[in-house]
Amino acid sequence: MKLLLDTTYFLPAIGIIIKNLPKDAPIKLIQKGHKIFISNITIFELSAKGAKYVAAGKIPAERVAKGIRVMAYNETINSIGMHESTILLTAFKLRNIINDFIDCLILSSAINQCDALITEDNDIHIIKENKTYREIALTRNSKFKIYKLNEIL
Repeated sequence: MKLLLDTTYFLPAIGIIIKNLPKDAPIKLIQKGHKIFISNITIFELSAKGAKYVAAGKIPAERVAKGIRVMAYNETINSIGMHESTILLTAFKLRNIINDFIDCLILSSAINQCDALITEDNDIHIIKENKTYREIALTRNSKFKIYKLNEIL
């Protein structure tokens, strides 16, 4: 299955550990035979989050830079550009039901390029029952699903 992973699952690559989530989630998913995707906006998000931790003295800048390079150039992780018209147009529609435009871009990338989005974001899980969301997903990718990591591992 083609899975777009939300930013949370890539944070360990830059030195940020998230409680109750395996730090090697992308590797586990690849081992299960899934094809892993990352949105280019996630690379930006990792950089911004990393900069916050670097400024606070919590992690070294080199660790963040190395992790970003690993995500950007890893041959087992497929990158999705956020500038494609279908992704932008879908994201603009999603903005009516999701306040965070970065989340709109990530969800839109997943809908347009993958079989599922893996996220722990409750705001995204809540919209699964939203009529507008269901119409968008049905029109763009009728088999598209949103999962939490524990539902797919």
